[in-house]
Amino acid sequence: MQRAPAVAGQFYPADTSSLLRMLKQFCPRQGTTVKVMGLMVPHAGYIYSGAIAGKVYDQVTIPNRVILLGPNHHGIGHPGAVYSKGDWATPLGSIKIDALLAQELLSATPLLQADTTAHQLEHSLEVQVPFIQYLNHQSTLVPICLGHQSLDHLLKIATAIAAVISKNTDPILLIASTDMTHFESAVSAARKDRIALQSVETVDAEGLFKNVVKQRISMCGFMPTVVLLKVAQLLGMTQSTIVVYGNSGDVTHDYNEVVAYAGALIGPG
Repeated sequence: MQRAPAVAGQFYPADTSSLLRMLKQFCPRQGTTVKVMGLMVPHAGYIYSGAIAGKVYDQVTIPNRVILLGPNHHGIGHPGAVYSKGDWATPLGSIKIDALLAQELLSATPLLQADTTAHQLEHSLEVQVPFIQYLNHQSTLVPICLGHQSLDHLLKIATAIAAVISKNTDPILLIASTDMTHFESAVSAARKDRIALQSVETVDAEGLFKNVVKQRISMCGFMPTVVLLKVAQLLGMTQSTIVVYGNSGDVTHDYNEVVAYAGALIGPG
């Protein structure tokens, strides 16, 4: 089964040459790259957050196996939906689903289920794929779309993912796709996001969940990020690096109501 692009021509160029030009601008690959366990990257339209995502991706060696976690914006499908076989198409070609890795994850916890419905319209995962393809055309992918989950369920999902990563000898990169505060002033967004990013920096999964709920931070992918941070904790990571922070006002010059974005590197690989 092949998943066709849902947001090409909206969130990023549908034309191959235009997309390649944009990715080359975002990821010039002028410095050395590092191996990391995980990434946190934004998922807005490339004109708004592509440069921020690129500053993260450009620093990283992308391995041949990637697990991609994103939120379910549409609320359809299973809340722990794994796209478990086939491939995903983008204007750069197709990327193969790592069916073996997907099956290992499905076998590790009943909270994850094979489901394509949740992925049909979801942009948070799709916009990451061209970056992965551009930087390593041999990469394979396991996309996981997370709907609303309790903290307990998120920690159990993370425990299952950490166990699968631990028993594999091949390097596996875990990517959480999220934007930060939505539709507040740049000042208000920065204040709230600073609280959330402190939890990211200290690899505090439970702290991130509690702070987002308590402070009402509209970080749409905080659940995938909680999973990322808990996996990192279980694999022995104690800190991360916030690479960049910005907001849509940096493009529109309207700072009264912005969507904010951040990128982070999580631990060594």
